Parts: sequence; structure tokens; C-alpha cells
Amino acid sequence: QLQFVESGGGLVQPGGSLRLSCSVSRDRFFQDRLEYVDLAWFRRAPEMDHEGITCMNHMNGNSYLIDSVQGRFSVSRDNAKNTGYLQMNNLKPEDAGIYYCASVFSCSGAVVAEGRLRPIGRWGPGTEVSVST
Repeated sequence: QLQFVESGGGLVQPGGSLRLSCSVSRDRFFQDRLEYVDLAWFRRAPEMDHEGITCMNHMNGNSYLIDSVQGRFSVSRDNAKNTGYLQMNNLKPEDAGIYYCASVFSCSGAVVAEGRLRPIGRWGPGTEVSVST
């Protein structure tokens, strides 16, 4: 199973932008290739459970986002660099939290909308996003 390392978090003001990166740290079966998995991003606000916010389906290339980040966040991947990205624009205080990437069992619009994104394997270290004036 793939393991990931997230980076790119930081402190921004409301309305600001960040781009998070997701790199493969270790793999036993897919020769470290991110392109063979559905990649998702989760966030965990203080005292809350992990929330799946977006995923990218590796078969059709489509991405899906929860309503609260539609039009502000976008997910992408660079297969040559074996890295995934989460571009976050117009950040709001409620976007604050620790962000994680993971491969998931299934990625579709329904899975995301119904809160059914499920990570495969352990969480990585995450990267913290703070949104404050």
C-alpha cells in the first residue's frame, strides 16, 4: 500500500491561497506509482473526525469535491513527479485544520457527496493549514 507525505501548509489570511503537495513515501506493490490509485484529500479540524473533501479518480481523471469547497479547491496530480496537489483558493477560517492525502477504496461524486471516502492504510503526518487575520 502506498504511504504519503503531505506538505505546503501554513498560515494565511482569509481569502488567501495555498497549494498542498502529496508525495509517495513508500510503496510495496505499485512501484511507487501514484497514477494507479484514486487519490483523496481529507482534513481534520480541531476536535473533529477526518472529513473527506475531494478525490481524483485515476481511471477517468475526474475529480469530485464536497459542496463547501466547490469553486475554491481543485485537486490535480503530476504523474511524472509522482505527486498530487490540492490547490486551495479563497480560504476561509472554517477551512483550517490538518490536511492529509491518501489513496482510497472508491472515488466518485456519490462517494464524496455522501461522506463515504475511506482511506487505505495509515494516515501520513499531515500538513497544518491555519486561516486567520
